[in-house]
Amino acid sequence: MKTVRIGNGCGFWGDNLDAPILLAEQGQLDYLTLEYLAELTMSILALQKQRRPETGYATDFLDVLERLCPLLQRQPRLKIVTNAGGMNPRACARQARQILNKAGLGERAVAVVLGDDVSPHLDSLLEQGYRLAHLDNGVPLASIRDRVVSANVYLGAQPIVEALRQGASVVITGRVADASLTLGPAVHELGWGWEEWNLLAAGTVAGHLIECGAQVTGGLWCNWQEAPDLANVGYPIAEIDAAGTVRITKPPHTGGVVNHETVGEQLLYEVGDPAAYLTPDVIANFTTVGLRESAPNVVEITGAQGDPAPETYKVSIAYRNGFLSSGQLVLAGPQAVAKAQQCGEMILARLRRAGVVPERSHVECLGAGACGPTVEQTPSVAPEIVLRVAVHDSRRAVVERFTREFAPLVTSGPPGVTGYATGRPAVREVFAYWPTLIPRRAVTPVVQMIDENGGGNDG
Repeated sequence: MKTVRIGNGCGFWGDNLDAPILLAEQGQLDYLTLEYLAELTMSILALQKQRRPETGYATDFLDVLERLCPLLQRQPRLKIVTNAGGMNPRACARQARQILNKAGLGERAVAVVLGDDVSPHLDSLLEQGYRLAHLDNGVPLASIRDRVVSANVYLGAQPIVEALRQGASVVITGRVADASLTLGPAVHELGWGWEEWNLLAAGTVAGHLIECGAQVTGGLWCNWQEAPDLANVGYPIAEIDAAGTVRITKPPHTGGVVNHETVGEQLLYEVGDPAAYLTPDVIANFTTVGLRESAPNVVEITGAQGDPAPETYKVSIAYRNGFLSSGQLVLAGPQAVAKAQQCGEMILARLRRAGVVPERSHVECLGAGACGPTVEQTPSVAPEIVLRVAVHDSRRAVVERFTREFAPLVTSGPPGVTGYATGRPAVREVFAYWPTLIPRRAVTPVVQMIDENGGGNDG
């Protein structure tokens, strides 16, 4: 191919279920990518797998794949790359294989990328001298080792390319860098080398721009009022040519907009140093990138530059960190803000009287500037306020006691307490995030082809 057309129909687990189907129908795609994973998602999937070993992946993908089967029959060249495998890529791939077989698509090869899950190897890694220290504070992982729930390396595009080289039509991965879902097909189709850093940077820019779905086509745009028909927003397409020029667009006759602002905002989304965007494939320099509106709803991106990939992989570790609960009440009528503040203080005071002091607590009055405390507020008399109180503690019993303090305020608090109709707040286990690094030599990605019966063959 001289160009490859890649559309992303999912930005996170929970995104619009119709978007992948509409994008595949209207986008004239070579590849459809589906990005499901976030740090919290991985810990949730890890717990699911602990309870039921056959789970641990993004189940929405299987529903989407089933709906895509008629399109795959009409579009034999369309391929799918997704990280829906989560904590259990093999199980996800086996289910995907069955869906394709049932739809008469048995010739469509399914591959799975493994090797990102280093949870079973943590003790061995620690014994070998890898401290796996927290990136922010330098504390070694040994300090919380017994509470670890999941540990996954952000793999890059190379195993995706290998899966495509072996003939896969559907590639299912665990944790890979988001942009690598796009870079893999670009490298495979355009014949880029693994040391052509500027080209790898261009593909990474393309992947970063479309990885969050509709965020680059009008979602979260600062001038959102100017985005037409956001209810039917089109999801993004990256058209990439062999020279590294990228064009971001969306299917015709869909809502939203692609322009200099929407692309520029997404380019800087979740970026620490724009001059050194670290990925497993390349260190991309976004400060050299130029944007040009070349046609309505088409932005052309040129000038990406890259440096050699880091010698380490980033590792995302989740660990158990106590319990949390939050509850809400509505305070209506005169002096709503003062009444809400008083109710929050009463909840914590009654806990202290009972000898229960949470390790952390937070009281906020939604509607009185709590969501943006640093933003200048225009004084107003709020007719109603939502009170939200949350606590976090390593002791579940403390959090359980907190949940019992909301209902009494309906009759023992100030007038105007309402909105208590859902029962006691739920107690939820908290998973904290532990980012760290590991040398690339300590990780071995594996590509496995899934045969027609759901079995795997190492590639």
